[in-house]
Amino acid sequence: MQIFWYVFIIVIGLVIASFLNVCADRLPTDKSIVKPPSHCDSCNRRLSAKDLIPIFSYLFAAGKCRYCGARISIRVLLVEIGTGIIFGLLFWRFGLSPAFGIGALYSCIFILILVTDYEHGLILNKVIYPSLIIALVITLVMSAVFSAWQITINSLIGGAGGFVLFFLIVIISRGGMGFGDVKMAALIGLALGWQSGLVGILIGILLGGIVAIVLLILKMKGRKQAIPFGPFLSIGAIIALFYGSVIWQWYSNILAIG
Repeated sequence: MQIFWYVFIIVIGLVIASFLNVCADRLPTDKSIVKPPSHCDSCNRRLSAKDLIPIFSYLFAAGKCRYCGARISIRVLLVEIGTGIIFGLLFWRFGLSPAFGIGALYSCIFILILVTDYEHGLILNKVIYPSLIIALVITLVMSAVFSAWQITINSLIGGAGGFVLFFLIVIISRGGMGFGDVKMAALIGLALGWQSGLVGILIGILLGGIVAIVLLILKMKGRKQAIPFGPFLSIGAIIALFYGSVIWQWYSNILAIG
């Protein structure tokens, strides 16, 4: 029975991933995510049901449109696989609980931001602003349900802290980082609370710094060339969704011992 639930949850993740791919394709160009129906961007041929099966459609067609042979971005496959895995891991970590649902929702948001910032250098306001509202509503509902308004205070401190931290970085770096990253940091703090949010942000900064150094050493990027930071913050936030509190407790114990 447990295997059935894992398969079911992963399939749900794959289906949602297909929608995330549509959003990633259309939102940066201000296209509707509802219509027209899914189609090939090269030949405009409407895709049939067999073209929309997550993972399998891509593999069976060898990553090409069945009608015109145009190459389909490998990102489509990676998002589907990644989202399915994350949903499965969330179920393993939290079971069928409110934490699973909230984690799945935030993971989808962070995956979408990761893709749009990586491909277009954009952290879209049409994604960030509704996500901030959703995060605030979730934290208020949780506070009301559990009669623990400390949850809301924790989230508000996290959101404000993330915003201020990255706002200062933008000022100090003189444009080395964009305001989209500032809003992204605020979202992470608001969604995860100040402790897990800080863990996620620091992981993102660490990952971004390591990748930037490697790219500079390999001369794949110049010092003045921008590197999208949203993907690293997204990865850090997703890691913190799973183990933010654990990492924070581990670090706190080290400080206490020291």
